[in-house]
Amino acid sequence: MRLLSGKCQRPPERRAPAADECGACGLSAASHKAQGAPAHTMWTADEIARLCYEHYGRTLPKQGKPEPNREWTLLAAVVKIQPTADQTCDRPDRPVQVTKEVVSMGTGTKCIGQSKMRKSGDILNDSHAEVIARRSFQRYLLHQLHLAATLKEDSIFVPGTQRELWKLRPDLLFVFFSSHTPCGDASIIPMLEFEDQPCCPVSRDWANNPSVEASDNLEAPEDKRKCEDSDSPVTKKMRLEPRTPDGMAHHQSFGNQESGPNSPDVSSSNLTAEELAAVTGTAPGGAKVVDVYRTGAKCVPGEAGDSGKPGAAYHRVGLLRVKPGRGDRTCSMSCSDKLARWNVLGCQGALLMHFLEEPIYLSAVVIGKCPFSQEAMQRALIGRCQNVSPLPEGFGVQEVKIQQSDLLFEQSRCAVQAKKAENQGRLVPCGAAISWSAVPEQPLDVTANGFPQGTTKKEIGRLQARSRISKVELFRSFQKLLSSISEDKWPDSLRVQKLVTYHEYKEAASTYQQAWSALRKQAFGSWIRNPPDYQQFK
Repeated sequence: MRLLSGKCQRPPERRAPAADECGACGLSAASHKAQGAPAHTMWTADEIARLCYEHYGRTLPKQGKPEPNREWTLLAAVVKIQPTADQTCDRPDRPVQVTKEVVSMGTGTKCIGQSKMRKSGDILNDSHAEVIARRSFQRYLLHQLHLAATLKEDSIFVPGTQRELWKLRPDLLFVFFSSHTPCGDASIIPMLEFEDQPCCPVSRDWANNPSVEASDNLEAPEDKRKCEDSDSPVTKKMRLEPRTPDGMAHHQSFGNQESGPNSPDVSSSNLTAEELAAVTGTAPGGAKVVDVYRTGAKCVPGEAGDSGKPGAAYHRVGLLRVKPGRGDRTCSMSCSDKLARWNVLGCQGALLMHFLEEPIYLSAVVIGKCPFSQEAMQRALIGRCQNVSPLPEGFGVQEVKIQQSDLLFEQSRCAVQAKKAENQGRLVPCGAAISWSAVPEQPLDVTANGFPQGTTKKEIGRLQARSRISKVELFRSFQKLLSSISEDKWPDSLRVQKLVTYHEYKEAASTYQQAWSALRKQAFGSWIRNPPDYQQFK
């Protein structure tokens, strides 16, 4: 598939080091070249993908993985990049050697409906792989803070300049990996005439028939067409079929939305040439845009909405979207929207911000082999928020590096479909989600329908029926960290008032809330927020 490239039009206020920067000094490859040092790359997209695939196969258990030849799943992870010891820039003739370590991983394809949400915080509302990986990453960060603040052991954190606050070691960076393009805006990709197809086509019946929906990421109704070699004439004839890189069917979804101004309209006046191609039918260079890959995520109430017209004008780009649910509407924003939010607010969330001098940002996002557009990713993750300002000190719209690997996830829908015999029935998404964190105690967590796999109805509400990455369990880990530190050494944000509930602790993270408020007012005004009574647990 031809990749459409794009650039952020405004320099970021602050960003983490990119993939081609020196891990020892942070200089870019161009800076090294200007100083007489050789340009070098710390890692490649294929190295990140291979590391994650190997970790998935070696570390994650069979429990929670797809049933062979019948199920598929999605994979995401956070990888820590760190220069090996004793490296400095005084040896420009030597490329920087780095260690790459998976510190969190998630699999999953589903969300729960609005009616199944619980005010006790003990259920996972969103079990898409990206969200599971990020919540698993938060668990890892909590453990690392415990090492630094309580045990005084080696950690990814070092003391900050402000009282009792911590910051990430300057030589570290984190790369986010996903085996697939995030659902939502990043999945709206122009399809050019005569381009090779990188993955299985999706039938028009699936894309337009929500009644067949079985999960948030599912394959088409039994499609008799097989995954062909991308160079074969059969595959090329299929290029006019609408496809959904996020694997979603279409279904209306919404919930309680944030009051405030809506996101600015996306019109031809602010679209790049590549984005405009999706609605005008012509790409840069004159190639004809025959259609767009489609996302099953629906526009939130208050957004302009999709046109629904056939062909390239089917979707409007740049809009907030909600993940679909099977009959029961969800309140879960698309993964494109969540990644864009993390790119401004950081991945740590509000609770951990109490202990941090600055947010924990991703330096890069790597996508596995699947339908992909550099332009769509740039638009969805960076472009929609690039003019948000001012933001509190330490916060900023990040110029996150976006790359794609040529390596296919072996348990993706496309890979499983290609191996499946014709008489083995239709593929379905795996119902389980796996969470893994680089923590010493109980790193694994396998869930289904938002609870630990195997949980019975009678057990719901008990301690053993909580996922380790549920809101209430992450809050419990945060409270445990707090109780291990003497109160006179608490950050000021936790000492000014008596805090009790999860909601109160989150709201007390003032800089985070200021940044989140600015992001909502200026870019994401229609973001769906859960009512406060869903955050009153203790």
